[in-house]
Amino acid sequence: MSVLVGIAGGTGSGKTSLAQRIRESVGGERCLILAQDAYYKDGSTLSPAAQAAINYDHPDAFDTSLLVQDLRDLRAERPVPHLTYDHSTYSRRVLPDPLPPRPVIILEGILVLAEEPLRRLLDIKLFIDTDADVRILRRLQRDIHERGRTFNSVQRQYLDSVRPMHLEFVEPSKRYADLIIPEGAENEVALEAVVARIRAMLAR
Repeated sequence: MSVLVGIAGGTGSGKTSLAQRIRESVGGERCLILAQDAYYKDGSTLSPAAQAAINYDHPDAFDTSLLVQDLRDLRAERPVPHLTYDHSTYSRRVLPDPLPPRPVIILEGILVLAEEPLRRLLDIKLFIDTDADVRILRRLQRDIHERGRTFNSVQRQYLDSVRPMHLEFVEPSKRYADLIIPEGAENEVALEAVVARIRAMLAR
């Protein structure tokens, strides 16, 4: 039975970095990292107006039932489709190579702890608590350099949806965490504690 680790936190909090540090410590061949972002509902057939209105920070944007099923399949040692989401075309695509089951499955995403069906599956629930000013600077850098966005579009999205959804859904979900980690991957003490817990669970 796989150990399921959930990592939640606001945009730019360092979820992916922590997941990668855990994988490096436990062993890359033993870990699979899943991004909640890959499970956005496909919007490729929507009208341009409907596409522009998608709120990517609301729970309804995610196909949570599919994610839950894939986690159950992985835990049952069955491969699952390798999904990715293309923001430029609003489409969810299936990549050629399926994702294989691994002893440790790390799920990272802003609303991992906000969804009760996901929480029920998780053995370890983590929340990264990073200051808002640090998070918005990281998001600006990512969206401008990696996604070709403009400063004004990132600013508008942050004020219109990212910040309100963080306050309504993401921040309150920290109460479900087993461990709240300030500064994420830079917190060596927390990282060592999480890795030790995973190893102990694997040993059992």
